[in-house]
Amino acid sequence: MSEQPFQIAVPDDALALLKRKLDDARFPDEVDEAAWDYGAPLADIKRLVNRWKDGYDWRTHESKFNKLPMFTRDIDVEGFGTLNVHYVHQKSAVEGAIPLLFVHGWPGSFIEVTKILPLLTAGGPDQPSFHVIAPSLPGYAWSSPALKRGFRGKQYAELFNKLMISLGYKEYVTQGGDWGYYVRLCSLFESSCTHGRDQITRMLAAHHGPQNVKASHTNFPRADEPTFWASPVQYIKHNILPYTALERQGLARRQQFIASGRGYYLEHATRPQTIGYNLSDSPVGMLAWIYEKLVAWTDSYPWTDDEILTWISIYWFSRAGPAASVRIYYEIGGSGESMNLPRATIPYGVSYFPKEIASAPKAFMRGEFNVVFESEHTSGGHFAAFENPQGLVDDLRKMFGKKGPAAGVVPGHSGF
Repeated sequence: MSEQPFQIAVPDDALALLKRKLDDARFPDEVDEAAWDYGAPLADIKRLVNRWKDGYDWRTHESKFNKLPMFTRDIDVEGFGTLNVHYVHQKSAVEGAIPLLFVHGWPGSFIEVTKILPLLTAGGPDQPSFHVIAPSLPGYAWSSPALKRGFRGKQYAELFNKLMISLGYKEYVTQGGDWGYYVRLCSLFESSCTHGRDQITRMLAAHHGPQNVKASHTNFPRADEPTFWASPVQYIKHNILPYTALERQGLARRQQFIASGRGYYLEHATRPQTIGYNLSDSPVGMLAWIYEKLVAWTDSYPWTDDEILTWISIYWFSRAGPAASVRIYYEIGGSGESMNLPRATIPYGVSYFPKEIASAPKAFMRGEFNVVFESEHTSGGHFAAFENPQGLVDDLRKMFGKKGPAAGVVPGHSGF
C-alpha cells in the first residue's frame, strides 16, 4: 500500500472508558515522608489522575498533533509479514535538505520530535536544513505491533531502511537515543553489568551503511570499555588518561542506575506480558509506571501536568495498547545480536547531556565508533529533543553544516 495521510481520531467511547476507569481508581497507601524513595509519590499521582479525568482535554492536543504531516505505510519485513507504520514526515522547503531519520524509544514516542521539527527544517545560509522522518516503533502510538516472536534489531533496521527508501531517501542520516539503543540483559544478581551499547540506529549502520546510512548521531552515549585488540589507541588512552569530571559523573549515574533504577527493565525484558496486564487495564498504573521515568530521567525539566498527560495518553490510546511497547526489551535484550557487530565506519556524532541516565567515557565511544563530532551540554537529560531541543539541533547543524566533520555526507543533499 502506498503512503496514506493519517489523522488521530480517538473514539468517544475510548475517552468515556478512560474516564470510568479513572473514577473507579483504587490508590495504595504510602509510608510517611516517602518522597521519591519508594517510587512515584502518591500526591503526584492523585493530582495527575484528578486532572486527567476532570480538566485535561485530549481533543485539544489531538488537534495539535493532527497539524503535523503524519502518514502510514505498509512495509514488508522478511519473515514477519506486513507492518503498518505510522510516521511524521516533515519536508524542508530547501530542495537539498538532508534526509534525517529520528528514532525514539521507551517511554517516548513521536512527541519527542515535535519541538525540533521547525528548527531542523528551517533553512539559512549558515545552517543546514533537514527533511525529518520520525516513525513510531512497531507497537507504539499508531504503528501496528509485531506479533511474531523474534522481531529484533535486524528487523527494526530492515523496517526503517525500507521506509526511508520508499519515501525516496536511498541515502540518509540518523539520530537516536534510548531505543535508538539496545540494552543487554543483566542478571538480577550481578553487582554490575554492561548495558548494551547499541542503537537501532547502530543496527541500521551495521546492516545498511554506508550504502544507505551515511552518518549517525546519538544523545545516548553507550559503549563498552575499549580492548587492546579492537582499539589499541583508545585502550591505551583509557588506561593512562584520567576521566574528566563529566565522565566521572556519567559513570556514577550508571552505577546509580544499576543499583536502583533498572527494575523496570528487568520486568520488561523477562516478563513483558505480566506487566502488560497492568499497563493495558489500569490507566493509573500505567501513568505511575511512565511518570516516574519522565521525572527521574530528566534534568529538572519543568513538566506541566498537561504535558505529562499528553505523553501518557499517547500510550493509553495507542493502536496496539501500551503493553505492546515493552516487548522490544524481551526480544532484543537477551538476543545477543549486538555482540559481534563490526566497528561502525560511518561518521558518528555524540552529544553529552549532564543528566542522561548513563554516559560512557569518550574513549569508550571512540573505540567503538568512528566519532567525528562531540559536544558537551550544561543542561538536559534522557529526552534531549524535548528538554533541550535547541542544544540538540545546534549539534546536528554543526556536525552536518558546511564546515562540519560530516558535511556533504549525503550526495546531492548538502542541507543548503
